[in-house]
Amino acid sequence: MATKIKFGTDGWRAIIADEYTVDNVARVSLATAKWVKDNYENPTIVIGHDCRFQGELFVETAVKIFVSQGVKVKMAKGFVSTPMVSLATVKKGCSLGVVITASHNPPTYNGFKLKSHFGGPLAPAKVQEIEDIIPDEVTIDWRSVSLDSSLVEIVDLETEYVNHLKANFDIEAIEKSGLRLAYDAMFGAGQNVLKRVLPSIDFLHCEYNPSFKGIAPEPIAKNLKELEAYIKEKGTIDCALVTDGDADRIGLYNGRGEFVDSHHIILLLIHYLAKYKGLKGKITTAFSTTPRVGKMAAFYDLPNEVVKIGFKYIATIMVEEDVLVGGEESGGIAVKGHIPERDGIWMGLIVWEFMAKSGKTLDQLIDEVYEIVGAFKFERNDLHISEELKQTIIANCQTNKYSVFGDYSIKEIQTIDGFKFFFDEERWVMIRPSGTEPVLRIYAEAPTLEEARAILKATINQICN
Repeated sequence: MATKIKFGTDGWRAIIADEYTVDNVARVSLATAKWVKDNYENPTIVIGHDCRFQGELFVETAVKIFVSQGVKVKMAKGFVSTPMVSLATVKKGCSLGVVITASHNPPTYNGFKLKSHFGGPLAPAKVQEIEDIIPDEVTIDWRSVSLDSSLVEIVDLETEYVNHLKANFDIEAIEKSGLRLAYDAMFGAGQNVLKRVLPSIDFLHCEYNPSFKGIAPEPIAKNLKELEAYIKEKGTIDCALVTDGDADRIGLYNGRGEFVDSHHIILLLIHYLAKYKGLKGKITTAFSTTPRVGKMAAFYDLPNEVVKIGFKYIATIMVEEDVLVGGEESGGIAVKGHIPERDGIWMGLIVWEFMAKSGKTLDQLIDEVYEIVGAFKFERNDLHISEELKQTIIANCQTNKYSVFGDYSIKEIQTIDGFKFFFDEERWVMIRPSGTEPVLRIYAEAPTLEEARAILKATINQICN
């Protein structure tokens, strides 16, 4: 019997050569082709792959399926980032974008992301429509389809994206600022871009390595020890930018080699765009993001909305309403003036432009944020536990079994997506199963990193024993 293919929070993900096979990619591609033909006249799909193992093979599989169904295809030359495909979907007027990527997942995974004609993730209801028509098998002889078909156009998405960056940022101001900057691509698909935009900065892990040296290309502190050591050893780096495997997520480091999480980045972006750029618009963030975003929005008299986790929920609002910043805890952030899509390099350039034009360090800019919302630290722990224990913990959350975690008494519980337990205005912990991995995520915020870690420890002790 055919494997049931299910799309998670951000696309279909599976282990290569297990469930992620040529045959299963063909099944998903056939459903995608049928859906796009049902919803668009003369549809065109733009497609690309990231740096993962056999990306080119899986793209060719999808393209052959699309061509067999009479769908026009714009196929990227070489590996590309998700933002490149998303931008091309808009600029080239395509009906749909497809990215063969598993984003930040471990190197054994690959995936299939769907991008709407407006450049953001395809809406959940439409993804469900495609999922519902995935066949058990593909009976057509797609392997004999030629890629030399008149329906296939090879496109250079990287150059298009680089030119778009140069047209929208004051690159000269960054270059002449005297800032010493670094970029860590985590062996991901963003690795060539900044070499073409800011060639004089320092580069780490900007070469092709589909194994990612065995480290999941997710821009969180535990995966970035080499970058941290590099900054501390050099002693001259002012700021380092990190992007994930498909370059849509961001992480930052300050000049002391300390990780700056996406909560702080979101707050920095709101502060810069509202105060220094004079821009307005709604702030939309995922449920796991710091509530201090609400304080910042109120300070600048901006509407604020908290949504379920998954950037597709943010993107839907960005298309329908005037949104200034949309972001999530996992490092996916979008802003007004660009596509309604996460883009790690774009966000990093905003921060670097902010530093260059203000003449301030990253820490000084974060201090400006703290003056508005108060100082805080955030920490996350991903628990790889049995499915049985995970389900027990979720059931306990659903039935309000927890009233304390160690010395911390629960004052309020929010359940937009997962379970967020507030101890007071400055301290909270959240429990939520991952939508794409066999993981239970535990998030905590407190005035200091030590206390955030203490909250995590107390919570894990309580729920796992």
